[in-house]
Amino acid sequence: MPFTIATWNINSVRLRMPLVQQFLERYRPDVLCLQETKCQDDQFPASAFRKLGYEHMAIHGQKGYHGVATVALRPLELVEKREFCRMGDSRHLSVAVNAGGRRLLLHNFYVPAGGDEPDPIINPKFRHKLDFLTEMHALRAEHDDVSGSILVGDLNIAPLETDVWSHKQLLKVVSHTPVETEGLERLRHEGGWVDLMRQHIPPEEKLFTWWSYRAKDWDVSDRGRRLDHVWASPNLSPSLNRIEVLREARGWDRPSDHVPVIAGFDFD
Repeated sequence: MPFTIATWNINSVRLRMPLVQQFLERYRPDVLCLQETKCQDDQFPASAFRKLGYEHMAIHGQKGYHGVATVALRPLELVEKREFCRMGDSRHLSVAVNAGGRRLLLHNFYVPAGGDEPDPIINPKFRHKLDFLTEMHALRAEHDDVSGSILVGDLNIAPLETDVWSHKQLLKVVSHTPVETEGLERLRHEGGWVDLMRQHIPPEEKLFTWWSYRAKDWDVSDRGRRLDHVWASPNLSPSLNRIEVLREARGWDRPSDHVPVIAGFDFD
């Protein structure tokens, strides 16, 4: 049974709903996880999603900042809206969805960006990011014969050397510093998660999901980073049949600086 899930930092769902509509009409993922929705729950454009056939949704919003939402063509069961670091931010949402005879626990994350200075002593935003990652260790890739786990979202860290345009030049830049990259990889390994994007696309290949708005010509300069991720419990990884990074979406009219990532599964 085919099953597809997409993740996308949309950078304001109301502003970019036309792009979301374009994406959903063309690709029709079973589930779409959005980050940085930037609106309260009652302002989420639920009716627009319903018109597109996405009648099932879970929302964890916040006025003007952050926010995550998961919408689907199939029923969702809300499991948890977890608050991290006692900050009151809407950065996590987990739901359960049935696919291929399994109950999948799906985590949708928006990890703090961390500001500009990679020093937790002088930069409270970076301290917040590191503390957030520490608390994420509590989330394990739970699975058994009839269940599995998937974790997606904007994790705001590019862990591998090939996840950034220049490893050497970005070693002291937030999102690729050793304390972040080593911390994220340790979190993933200890939690029992599989990096599905790098399972499908060899680690030797450059892979980006984000290009800065500051770039005059993002496509030509190609100074990207892989900040968006798709992880899964080990029992789901053999069913992965594709990963698609929709690079072209960065060139759409009034785009997000992130592009959608689609993971396709073929469950027995």
